[in-house]
Amino acid sequence: MTYAHRVNGRLITPPFPDGLERAVVGMGCFWGAERMFWGHPGVWVTAVGYAGGTAPYPTYEDVCTGRTGHAEVVLVVYDPGDLPFGELMRIFWEGHDPTQGMRQGNDIGTQYRSIVLCSSEAQLASARASLSTYGATLAAAGFGPVTTEVGIEGSFWYAEDYHQQYLAKNPQGYCGLGGTGIRCPA
Repeated sequence: MTYAHRVNGRLITPPFPDGLERAVVGMGCFWGAERMFWGHPGVWVTAVGYAGGTAPYPTYEDVCTGRTGHAEVVLVVYDPGDLPFGELMRIFWEGHDPTQGMRQGNDIGTQYRSIVLCSSEAQLASARASLSTYGATLAAAGFGPVTTEVGIEGSFWYAEDYHQQYLAKNPQGYCGLGGTGIRCPA
């Protein structure tokens, strides 16, 4: 797979330029989550896919069964000099409701859970710290506990081409994402 990103024309597959980092985030349906990141300053490229489960080479149909353990996720390749990981986490936390468990809005199932998969121990420590901080902020505002999974990235499986940059191809397409309206502290 060597698809060019529909928005910026860069290849969505490695190798990526030196100095860039990657993180994988799941916020519900991957269409809107990808759009949230692709135009942000410091983001080199995004791609949608599947991660967090056990089945190799999953398809969209496989993931929708709920039996693969995979979530719909977005690979975010970014320049940490222009987009610090903490800022990437702020976009993630504010872009969805991380207290909903196995759903996001009307999208229900294990594939729609909130998840952060880090590519380094430093990212992992930062993601856990931001979860704790934002979780306390949400609790103070009356929300339930954050259900986001945080871990180290394992395998990332690219989604089918028709899902890549879906909302650029279909600007009126479905996006069920909506944050809590609660700002994430710096």
